[in-house]
Amino acid sequence: MQHYQLCIVRINTFKNASNDLKRVIKMDLMTSYIEELNKLNFKNMYNNDFLLTWEKTYDEIKSVFIVAEALRKLRENNISSKIFDSGLGISLFRDNSTRTRFSFASACNLLGLEVQDLDEGKSQISHGETVRETANMISFMADVIGIRDDMYIGKGNKYMRAVSNSIREGYKEKTLEQIPTVINLQCDIDHPTQVMADTLHLINEYGGIENLKGKKLAMTWAYSPSYGKPLSVPQGVIGLLSRFGMDIVLAHPEGYEIMSEVEEIAVKNSKVSGGSFRKTNSIEEAFKDADIVYPKSWAPFKAMEKRTDLYEKCDFDGIDELESQLLLENAKHKEWECTEELIKTTRNGKAIYMHCLPADISMVSCAQGEVSASVFDRYRTSLYKQASFKPYIIAAMIFLSKIKNPQSVLEALERNNKLRKFQ
Repeated sequence: MQHYQLCIVRINTFKNASNDLKRVIKMDLMTSYIEELNKLNFKNMYNNDFLLTWEKTYDEIKSVFIVAEALRKLRENNISSKIFDSGLGISLFRDNSTRTRFSFASACNLLGLEVQDLDEGKSQISHGETVRETANMISFMADVIGIRDDMYIGKGNKYMRAVSNSIREGYKEKTLEQIPTVINLQCDIDHPTQVMADTLHLINEYGGIENLKGKKLAMTWAYSPSYGKPLSVPQGVIGLLSRFGMDIVLAHPEGYEIMSEVEEIAVKNSKVSGGSFRKTNSIEEAFKDADIVYPKSWAPFKAMEKRTDLYEKCDFDGIDELESQLLLENAKHKEWECTEELIKTTRNGKAIYMHCLPADISMVSCAQGEVSASVFDRYRTSLYKQASFKPYIIAAMIFLSKIKNPQSVLEALERNNKLRKFQ
């Protein structure tokens, strides 16, 4: 995109400018982003949730990238981007998290919201409080609710929609004075904030969204000495990146299939975008001449379905037996590791290596895992940059949901030129 290159020039000029000139340059930082937004139709983002990337139009997805970059540029230039004077961002994590938890908190803070964790163990949920009741009780002065619920197939995304429906009923009944935005911080189907951040990283690496077209991406399973990793990352990757004309290869051993519905979405997206989508049971085939590799462990879809069924029946002996079976099955595929030898087979031996983190690093976090220590260490800085886009992606999702005319608000933030911190 032109605005990326334009802003890079402006930032370089800014570094060497006088204080008076710096103020003038600052006042022009948002122009290119506003011009890009003016070309897009994203009006349906207003007052809406963000639950699955494939529910959003191409223009809506692109608008999130642009606003994320705009917010990043404001912060880099010490301009406050607070659009809220008060309000809460509620975080509900039903699974462990480091990057996404802190990214959500950072995003809320960037826009002026305070964060309150909903600890279900300290709530009345254990006493029979319903989803409808909980959703309304936490929403009185909340502007956004971020939920991670990725453990059980058929449950996570369904729960998020139940929360959203309950909130909207509360607003309709005048219990709530506003509709908090529900953001999917990872569910059983998709991980929108992760894969949007991944994509923005690639946009920056390749100098524009249009330059993703024709790039080969290998989304591959990789060995892990643990079991039960969610399917939402590989599903999210193929569900989103197939929209940009990329040649996507999904690779995994036999039996490690993901949801067929998401594969169908990737096929459909590829036809529309002019890219391609295919599957293989060979990691070597997937890596060959790839521009981007994303080796990541996940549990078989059928096993995750069985796991959900066992939990519903409270069959804990059955769960233990399933875990043992899956660990034995994983151990049959230890050769599915991202090694130096495999990286050498990628395009010019210099593919971008990606991972949502934390990775299972051989001889570091485990005896043998998803990636060799030398590969991971060489790409460490790139991986951290990849992760750094997530707070801005989440902030952009909130921004577009809460601001009816983001162009005018971005312009006003720049014009106000309020210092984020004193210098």
